[in-house]
Amino acid sequence: MSTANNTATNTVWVNASAGVAGDMLLGALIDAGADITEVVNILFGLGLNDWALTAEPAMRCGIAATHVVVVEHHHDDHHHTHRLHSDIVALLNAADIPARVRERALATFSVLAYSEAAVHNVPVEQVEFHEVGSIDAIIDIVGTCAALEILGIDRIASSPIATSHGSIRSAHGILPNPGPAVAHMLATHLVPTRGVDVDYEVSTPTGVALLIALAETFGASPAMPIAAIGHGAGTRNPSDRANVVQVLLGVTDVAHEGDIETLVVLDTNTDDVTPEVLAYTVAHLMEHGANDAWVTPIVMKKNRHGHCLQVLCQPQLAGKLRSIIVQETGSLGVRLSTVERFAAAREVVSVDVLGFSVDVKTSNARLKAEFEHAAIAAKATGVPLREVMRLAEEAARGYFS
Repeated sequence: MSTANNTATNTVWVNASAGVAGDMLLGALIDAGADITEVVNILFGLGLNDWALTAEPAMRCGIAATHVVVVEHHHDDHHHTHRLHSDIVALLNAADIPARVRERALATFSVLAYSEAAVHNVPVEQVEFHEVGSIDAIIDIVGTCAALEILGIDRIASSPIATSHGSIRSAHGILPNPGPAVAHMLATHLVPTRGVDVDYEVSTPTGVALLIALAETFGASPAMPIAAIGHGAGTRNPSDRANVVQVLLGVTDVAHEGDIETLVVLDTNTDDVTPEVLAYTVAHLMEHGANDAWVTPIVMKKNRHGHCLQVLCQPQLAGKLRSIIVQETGSLGVRLSTVERFAAAREVVSVDVLGFSVDVKTSNARLKAEFEHAAIAAKATGVPLREVMRLAEEAARGYFS
């Protein structure tokens, strides 16, 4: 039986309540103990020339922090500051860097590329990064992934991400703040945000993309003893707020805590939808990726009898599933709430039963055959469903023991 869920996990929680940028996150991880020399040694594996990384002590509103600076040595041509997403993917795939550093960096650039593609209405492979394609942004992103690796971080969690207002200057001109790419990333991934009343950029595309790509959950710090802290300083030093990213490092006891997932519940009340339509809607929602869907009888105002339709799903599916609810029930309003779920570790194995493939899931030493697969085998062979499920679970027991 797998014991993956019974091990302690090195965890970092990122406090982005004042904003987040790639250099601030890298600075916070170095401040928390990632050796800058080891970070630079990994970055050398990119094969990029003409850059240097420095980490300097800084003070932000009386808090000691680390401020990292990427020094880029420009030559006469500036073509290095404009890179296609495909160029960066090729660069990372060819780089001599640890596998998890590569995977995390690729995931971060993928999040960025999809939002840039949507904002500029171009195919993903034709996305051209300007600021994000420059050497300092690449060093910030890959350097952050390298620092996480040096610290042995397996799990990343984050607070809600701060956003501000006003306008920002970019390669495309003056844009609304938060910038279109940041806004699209936050909206697409349903990340919780926290507004701060300043008129300059507090969360940059690189910082937001890193947290969206790498953080498993957004919310309060996970339950863990704090082993180390770090503060990464932004370039600005306002007098009224500490412009820092804070990180808390610790070990979460997965056996005690369980794997906490952030999910979304959609629900709507109906009094004019037939049970047949509700049953069809539940099946339709499950087919489109809902974790679960159910209907509860309720008594509404004026003693009208009705039903509450509820759906549990991954945050990224909320938009699609809400559309299905509206389309099938004619609902005028769908409520959305965020919940956290303790999810037990699960494994799935496919076994052969009477010539048919049946999936069997295990969770907390309990085996359960997949009903739909077992039903197909039962109908085709005439063997009772209960017997097919028993045979499948018995066959799977050998895999998990």
